[in-house]
Amino acid sequence: MTQSALKWRRAQDTPEAQRRREAKIERLLYGGDDDVLGKAYDGRLLARLFTYIRPYRIQLIAAVIFMATSSALAVSGPWLVGRAVDAVTAGDVDTLRTWTLVFAAVAVVEWFTNRQRIHIMAFVGTRVITDLRSHLFRHLHTLSMNFHNNMSVGRLMSRLIGDVGVLQEFITWSITGLARSTFNLIGISIAMLLLEWRLALVAFALVPVMFILTNYWRKHVREAYRATRQRLSIINGYLNESISGIRVTKSFNRELRNFWHFDDLNRSFFDANVRASKLSAIFFPGVDFIGSLAMALVVGVGGWLVMGDALTAGVLVSFVLYVDRFFDPIRELAQRYNTFQATMASSERVFSLLDTPPDLADLPGAVDIGPIEGRVDFEHVAFRYKDDEPVLEGVSIHAAPGQRIALVGETGAGKSTVIRLLARFFDVTGGAVMVDGRDVRNVTLASLRSQMGIVLQDTFLFGGTIAENIRYGRLDASDEEVIAAAKAVGADDFIMALPEGYGTQVEENGGNFSTGQRQILSFARALLADPRILILDEATSSVDTATERIIQHAMDTLMAGRTSFVIAHRLSTIVNADQIVVMERGRVIEHGTHQELLARHGYYYNLYTMQWQQTAPDN
Repeated sequence: MTQSALKWRRAQDTPEAQRRREAKIERLLYGGDDDVLGKAYDGRLLARLFTYIRPYRIQLIAAVIFMATSSALAVSGPWLVGRAVDAVTAGDVDTLRTWTLVFAAVAVVEWFTNRQRIHIMAFVGTRVITDLRSHLFRHLHTLSMNFHNNMSVGRLMSRLIGDVGVLQEFITWSITGLARSTFNLIGISIAMLLLEWRLALVAFALVPVMFILTNYWRKHVREAYRATRQRLSIINGYLNESISGIRVTKSFNRELRNFWHFDDLNRSFFDANVRASKLSAIFFPGVDFIGSLAMALVVGVGGWLVMGDALTAGVLVSFVLYVDRFFDPIRELAQRYNTFQATMASSERVFSLLDTPPDLADLPGAVDIGPIEGRVDFEHVAFRYKDDEPVLEGVSIHAAPGQRIALVGETGAGKSTVIRLLARFFDVTGGAVMVDGRDVRNVTLASLRSQMGIVLQDTFLFGGTIAENIRYGRLDASDEEVIAAAKAVGADDFIMALPEGYGTQVEENGGNFSTGQRQILSFARALLADPRILILDEATSSVDTATERIIQHAMDTLMAGRTSFVIAHRLSTIVNADQIVVMERGRVIEHGTHQELLARHGYYYNLYTMQWQQTAPDN
């Protein structure tokens, strides 16, 4: 993307183009996978946030005590300075020395209490966010595949990292900071009234103006910060998608168009930040101006009182310092309110994720299925992902323990849906899926899936060593068992050829292995788990013919005694299946052994002979 191309596109950014860009962003916000955030009450959000702080209430109380002490000492500072000034004007050196030492002692104690408060709240903030992230992580694993299919990884990461980070800043700095600013404001107001009530009234005369300005800020800043957080979430999602799909992007020469789309997203985020910045540009300089105006009024009225001997110079100096400090906590409260609004926007997003109920969970009264034999029955199963789009209709499949069931059919026939229902990634909308005569909806998910081994077409390897990836489904497996599983599927040869063997580190998603090698490792992982039911979804589609023969030979031994469901487009790999189920448009149209189906000269016969002719060598 050259600078000239970027300048050319920016030059085309007419008001109409800006409106189209914002309309596109609105569709992404409210028509995509990000939820529409409701306007939750701040009090309710705070109360919920404090449930995570409650376990550390002892530390919080200690931090508040240190905060109150430091605030009281800070409030006493201008008064001490005033006493020292009066000692100077009176020429009393001993009194000046005394007040100077007292002021120094107060400064030391104030430093110590502030240090302790910051140290405690840094600990509390870090622990609370650790607990919250753990809660979010656990909750994400309870949500169904349907949720994860509809929610992009980038947006989830935005909540887990970005939004939770905002909450950490609030807990660490803003909770006691807000209390400290409030305490200082009240303390300074009382000190001003006690010191010289007439000057206090002069300074307080501008408070209504401050209230009007703050109210304007409060009404507009919340939406501004919500908009920035939402747009940042969209950017994170698109970044994740673009980086993950960089090979496809380069293959189709989409770099320029993708950059333009990202530029639209980035500029929308910029526009939202500009709107928030404009509010800050109105509010914070307004606070400073009102503070300066109050200072000018106090100096003028106070100077007149000093010249009339109604006030000492020390009292005026103390009061001027108090007026300056009076607007410091107001500025800080405004800044904390800024953080508070960002926190509430992030809290809405975090808690809306936590409030997302699992649409697939153990039913009340679900029991542990116990050790299974492996009998599987699909009884007139119907399923649809959307109400008006049926995927399966009246599917009945029966597998005895130890049988191999092959599912064949065109893409979209419903084969993968069948095995997803068996693993209960989704619940049927009609009929029932039975394992050992028990409806899978009436048993716990953990007890069911712990006895299943699943190898998908799109393999995924985790960070760590090869041995750790193979051991993923059975952590207590010994090194010998890991090696035995690898040998059984033909993985040991290429693993031992690596410099570090089974200790070789796996790069992101197995990038340092070929597609076929990743597939073989996923076989070893599934087989080491020693499942009673084995599910293979196009598991050999990414390996060459020689590797496929190795896997097929290993599978003949290792699948013995296990109920297996195999989806394969290469029909040559399933000719020895005990039962071949042919599916078309969500229905079972044929089933039987390979020889039985060939003898019928039906759909399977046509499909098999067509593949055989395509793979047969030319004469």
